[in-house]
Amino acid sequence: MAVSAILAFWATALVLIATPGPDWAFTLSAGLRGRSVVTAVGGLAIGYALVTTAVAAGVGALVAGTPALLSVLTVVGGGYLIWHGASVVARPSPPAVVATATAGWHTLVKGVGVSGLNPKGLLIFLALLPQFTDPGWRWPVAGQIVLLGLTFTLTCAGFYLCVGLLARGVLRTRPAAARVLSRVSGAAMIVVGAAGMVVEFTR
Repeated sequence: MAVSAILAFWATALVLIATPGPDWAFTLSAGLRGRSVVTAVGGLAIGYALVTTAVAAGVGALVAGTPALLSVLTVVGGGYLIWHGASVVARPSPPAVVATATAGWHTLVKGVGVSGLNPKGLLIFLALLPQFTDPGWRWPVAGQIVLLGLTFTLTCAGFYLCVGLLARGVLRTRPAAARVLSRVSGAAMIVVGAAGMVVEFTR
């Protein structure tokens, strides 16, 4: 796999990462509600690392090739996003410091769920990563997928860390604006989750 192919994948991944979606909404809501942005982004990164591992191991292809499994994943992932988004809308806490270990673990686990249970993310990995692999390269395709998945995960972590810290810094002194943006991020998760479920049920 040439360096140019890795750079091309990185550029494509950056565009996808920069497109607002559940990851954006989760990172913003975590920062605005006083949760650790680092912990939230760490959860997202772990989720994508798990997806990368699944795709490299061939599990992702099995899921994509089995409509029933993909449907279950879509419904579970959509339901999770709706549940989490609804909790944010119902309790749009203003910025505050939450330093308990329990809150940190909850945020980490929620981050893993947001990225790891996102069917769109799995399909992106299935459709995107193989296009940038080279069967003739000295590394096996599975190893190349791990490399590209790590590139995606690290880029995702860096980008969302900046987003979360910037939002938290700008809105920390504006509680009213923080509540509004928190509700908007929660609503975005509800819309994305519901849209995925509607598409699945109307096929």
